Amino acid sequence: MKIAQVAPLFESVPPRLYGGTERVVSYLTEELVRQGHQVTLFASGDSMTSAELVACTPQALRLDPDARDTIPHMMVMLDKIRERADEFDILHFHIDYLHFPLFRADAGRSLTTLHGRQDLADCSASAPMRQNWAN
Repeated sequence: MKIAQVAPLFESVPPRLYGGTERVVSYLTEELVRQGHQVTLFASGDSMTSAELVACTPQALRLDPDARDTIPHMMVMLDKIRERADEFDILHFHIDYLHFPLFRADAGRSLTTLHGRQDLADCSASAPMRQNWAN
């Protein structure tokens, strides 16, 4: 199976310092490769993996003194994934829900692991933002 793993760009995979999400992405990616899957990891360029690495930034954004706004970097990464999306059987996102509108057509082969808090009001089904979008 051809699998794209999409990591946050804030920390390398695996993380050099703190990075719970990046550590999970690393463990999962390495195990999928060990099981014989063709895995492509979209992550920062200082990541280390036995999968194919697509460097979306030269280094983890948290450690880059010139990176003040992370959103442009994330958008460039999403564009790279979009260009290659047809190459993969599964697109596994670990970047919260930033990709949802861009990959709606690929929902049947996309997997999203939410690593952050899910108990916040903004994530609730009754959140005002969600109600406004439904109308």
